[in-house]
This record gives sequence, C-alpha cells and structure tokens, in this order.
Amino acid sequence: MRALEDGKGPDSVGSSRAGINPRGDEHLSFAALLAYGLPTTGASFIAFLLILYIFKYATDVLLIAPAVMGFLFALARIWDAISDLLVGYLSDRTKTRFGRRRPWLFASVLPFALVPVLLWSPPAFLEGFWLIVWIAIALLAYETVLTIFFVPHLALGGELSMDPHERTRVFAFRQVPWSLGFFACVGAVYLLQTAEDERAMAFLVSGVGGLVAAALIFFATLRLREHASHIGKGASSPIKAFTDVMQNPPARMLLVVYLIEFLGMATLGIVAPYFLQYVIKAETAYSLMLLFNFVPSILMIPVAVLLARRFGKKPVWGASMVIAGVSYGANFFAGEGDLAWVLFWVMGTGIALGVSQVLGPSLQADIVDYDEHRTGERKEGAYFALWNFVRKAANGITGALTGLALQYSGFTPNVEQSEDAIFAIRFLYAGVPAIAMAIGAFLFFTRFNFDASDHERIRAEIDRRAGEERGQPT
Repeated sequence: MRALEDGKGPDSVGSSRAGINPRGDEHLSFAALLAYGLPTTGASFIAFLLILYIFKYATDVLLIAPAVMGFLFALARIWDAISDLLVGYLSDRTKTRFGRRRPWLFASVLPFALVPVLLWSPPAFLEGFWLIVWIAIALLAYETVLTIFFVPHLALGGELSMDPHERTRVFAFRQVPWSLGFFACVGAVYLLQTAEDERAMAFLVSGVGGLVAAALIFFATLRLREHASHIGKGASSPIKAFTDVMQNPPARMLLVVYLIEFLGMATLGIVAPYFLQYVIKAETAYSLMLLFNFVPSILMIPVAVLLARRFGKKPVWGASMVIAGVSYGANFFAGEGDLAWVLFWVMGTGIALGVSQVLGPSLQADIVDYDEHRTGERKEGAYFALWNFVRKAANGITGALTGLALQYSGFTPNVEQSEDAIFAIRFLYAGVPAIAMAIGAFLFFTRFNFDASDHERIRAEIDRRAGEERGQPT
C-alpha cells in the first residue's frame, strides 16, 4: 500500500511525485488531483479567448464580413472536431516509457506559447483576401493546438480512477482551475473591449496568456503519472475504435444529448456580445454577464459532487438541462435596459454549466468501462475525442448559423439595428438554446439507460476477469 501512495507501484509510468494509484482503485491524493487539474488554467484561458470574443473581434476590429467569419469559424471547428478523432485514437495507441497521454501534453507546450499571437495579431498591412487567408490558417493552427492538449488530458482524467464517485472528484478538480482560467479571460475580454488600441491589447493578452499556459502544462505534466497496464490496450484501427463507440448504446445516446446541449451552450460565447450591445444596449456588460454565469458554475462544483453521490449522475445532470432551458428562454423577453433580468437568468445557465462540466465527463468515463467490458480495450481517447467532436461541431454549426442569420437579417456592425436583425439576435441567443435544452433533457431522461447499478455490475465483471488473468482467486 505504501508503494501505491508514494507513486512507486509496478504498474505506473512517469513521475513518482503525484501519488496516483497505478491501478486506479484508490482514493486520489490532493497532489495527484492538483497535478491533473492545474494545466487547464492557462489552456482554458486560451480556449475561452477564442470562444468568447474572436467572432466579434474579427467582425468589428479586423472588419471581416460576418458570413465570411462564420464560414471560417465553422471550417476551423469542423477541422478541430476531425483532428480530435485522430488524436484520440493515436493517444490510445501511443506506447512510450512516459505513458500514452503525457507525450501529447508535452508536445502542446511550444505551440501554446506561439500560436495564439498569430491569430489575435495578424500583420497590420494585411487586408481583404490575404487577411482572410491568414485568419483561416491561424484558426486551424489554434484549434489543432487545443486538440493536442485537451483530448489526451480529458482521456487521462477518465482513467485516473475506476471508482465512479472518485471520477466525479477528478473532473471537479479539473473544473476549478479551468474556471480560474475563464475568470482571467473575462478580465482580458474587458481589457479588449475598453482598450484604445484593441489590436495592441490583443497582442499583449494572447502573448502573455500563451506563455503562462505553456509553462503550466509543462511543469504540471512533469508530475503526472499514468497506468502502465493501460498502455497498448487501444483499438487496433481507428475504424474499429469509433465503430465500437457507436455500437455502445449508452455512448451513442449520450453523444446525441451532447450535440443538442452544446448547440444551446455555444450561444453564450458567440451571440451574447451581440445580444448585449444591440438588444439590451449594455455593450460593456459582457464581462459582468460572464461573471454572473461562471461564479454560480464554480459554486455548483462541490454541490454537484454531493448531489451525484446522493441521487445519481443522471437525474442531477438532467435536472440541470431543464434549468438551463428555462433560463435561456426567459431572456427571449428581455429588451433595452433589462440588464438585471439578463444577469438573473444567466445565473441559471451558470448552475447548469457547473453540473454539466463535472458530471458529463465523469459519466462518459463510466461508459468507457462498459466498452472495456464488451471489447477488453481501454479507449478513453476515442470516447473523449467523439465527445469533443460533437461539442466543437455544435460550436461550428452555431457559428455558421449566427453568421448567416446576421448577414441576411440586415446586420451592420456598430450601428442601430433593424427589427429583423434584433429578432434574429434575440432568437439566436434565447430561443435556439431553450429549444435545444428542452429536447436534450427529454431524450436524456427517456432514452439514456445506464445507471449506477449497471456500472457496478460491469465493473465487478471487469475486475473478476483481471483477477483471473493475474491468476488471483476471485
């Protein structure tokens, strides 16, 4: 037992300082959880900077047409989703003395330091076609860097522990540093919105953020450990990997729910700045709105852990979708000067976000166990890659729809909008996510059939098989 606590067990690889149990069936130490969660602080800052402000920055500062930016945004997100699948499969198959996830995390360090500046600070002399080409290439590179880090990192979180409640703790610890990165990003967005020279501020924010993200990933990854017993247990081919996922009934249903839920959530980053500026007439309140969203999401993290242990992951997560749907829908009736109304209801979406960000990946990790029960393989990379695929595809779809809706409703940047444009913005921000959340909650409650008793049964069978392979009595 002492060897496991010290991180010196025979089935582990990597640094011995994190104290992670190589078999994944012990209570994880605070040091282990911190080593896993800390890198997401800088990485989430870089990711949220893209999600929350690149669309508006590109249309209002770089003066790229909304429809063009919508197309570029959709193209980059679709590429990102595809690259997720490739990296997920390859990380499952990676075999090194450092493990199968950590090499990918180390590979993301240098790009994290460089690529954000390329996107946010294109050369000032570029305009027209060549500016669009630059942004297109930079967006693809930006998304690739995020993939190289996030997919292996999520997959690693899914295999740190085989206990369903311990997994919820893992992703709760991941979400706290992730949220700290978000808060830093909210401050950066405020600086961008209020800067006299927004281009110069974008260079500073992206440069400092990229360097901090790179440093955190490097030093935290040094302390991470992996399970040697999982190395070499990926699928033999990418086709088999993703076929197995789609033949897993609870995983298949969960992907549908993810797609619907993320179609709704994407509006906060893409449409909210337009909603505040042109509908509520409170352009500078965007950072305040984000704080009202994410403070409740952080406060809900420990609550979600406790509620999931008491009532189960499915009912708690499903209830959060209902809360999100009502909260989004209420904003359809907001108008000029109704900032207090908007801030009140955005707290509801924050509560739902906190629950989703913790219980979603935790439940996904449980479903990976079901796959191991069926196939004898460990394919966290493939599963979490598909999860990211639908999330980013949803963002791409929302970005494309937003660009088209704004373009063809008569939207013109930085002027008073027509009634058609106002209605388009209102419906995109409130109507679309409310409908999406309602459909997602209905499907989740009625069609997703995988609960704690199912997981306990298959986990016992997996452990029994492993014991027989080691020649131990069962």
